[in-house]
Amino acid sequence: MTNLQLLREPNIIPTTKIIAKALGSANNAYAKFTKQLQSHNIQTNWRYYNDGKAWLGKGLYKWTSTRGTAKETTAFWLSIWDGFFKITIYIPEKYRADALNLSLNNEMRKIIEDAKQIGKLKFFPLTFDLCSDILFDEIFTLIDFRKTLK
Repeated sequence: MTNLQLLREPNIIPTTKIIAKALGSANNAYAKFTKQLQSHNIQTNWRYYNDGKAWLGKGLYKWTSTRGTAKETTAFWLSIWDGFFKITIYIPEKYRADALNLSLNNEMRKIIEDAKQIGKLKFFPLTFDLCSDILFDEIFTLIDFRKTLK
């Protein structure tokens, strides 16, 4: 896998066909990931960001509050790279211990333990380069956990 981020043209909206071409053999895993998102009530909204000069997918969990207000939480960020896709989940630092108590394998616990807080922000990023569905169970456990942190 090279570290070449794709989808950098602001005028070329990322369609299923464009993403499939960029991902190559990793597209099967991406298709499975996006299909699984539906069962977790998450929509991916694509937008071109000028600061990074690339299209990013924002995984949004939407719900209605007890007062009837429409709410949303960003569950993850998604980017497309040459032959793989990248998922980043930002967990608030104050919930690190709760994240470590999730049903995760030891490798994932180590990633959470070692993740560094970003500057003055009170979050730590968990970033995964995916070209297969091997980590999907752990990633969806983390995504579901992130959804609960409103």
